[in-house]
Amino acid sequence: MEAEILFWRKEQFGAVCAEIILNRPEKGNALTMRMLEQLSSIVSEIEADRELRAVIIRGCGRFFCTGGDIGAWGALSPQQMGRDWILYGINVLERLAALPQPVIAAVSGHALGGGLELAIAADLRVAVKSAKFGSPEVTLGMISGWTGIRRLSEIIGVGRARHLMLLGTPITAEVALKWGLITALAEDADDLERQLNEWLERLCANAPVAMALTKGILATMHTDLRHHHASAAAQALSTEDCKEGVQAFREKRRPVFRNK
Repeated sequence: MEAEILFWRKEQFGAVCAEIILNRPEKGNALTMRMLEQLSSIVSEIEADRELRAVIIRGCGRFFCTGGDIGAWGALSPQQMGRDWILYGINVLERLAALPQPVIAAVSGHALGGGLELAIAADLRVAVKSAKFGSPEVTLGMISGWTGIRRLSEIIGVGRARHLMLLGTPITAEVALKWGLITALAEDADDLERQLNEWLERLCANAPVAMALTKGILATMHTDLRHHHASAAAQALSTEDCKEGVQAFREKRRPVFRNK
């Protein structure tokens, strides 16, 4: 079976860059536990590679990433949800965000739920016009668990984070640009690659230590709330509404929530 996350290094602009590619297009690149483990292993490899100057993360096919696979977490107990799914996912994304190299999310399709959380763990984000960004967890009786609530609030402000996460409806890439969720907008796939290359050329010309130190200072803005997120996600999973949301998703019908 082909790896669900691909990773390779390439020489570009006189330096070494890396690409991480989510490779589960038939499932919208939805993340499984196995994919989180693969991503963790890749991050470890990048952490040990002092030659790498920049990292791109992208999805294969129509989507960047549609989030955590409901088949991976829908049947977990609340304890397993908090400990095994949420805390593990948080640790992987926190380590990705803490890499000394700049990380670029190249969003060529929708980034939803955990896929949005993955994108905002990157330092820079560029998206094609047709992409959408959303946090639909509340429509399933769940919450954004991999520290997405906090990160999103830091990037676009609390008011806009409330809009995105409480309504559960996605926004267009053009709105995402206005809100600062992304910092560049591409017309199409070719334009996306052009803008990526411009950024990579600039990053490869910058001083690696200075960029790493800058990232370290910016990281001090974060408060460690991973255990709070894990506890909240476990609590959400234990509700009857979440069981109804998951069942409705599988049956392709609208859920009926009863505030229980």
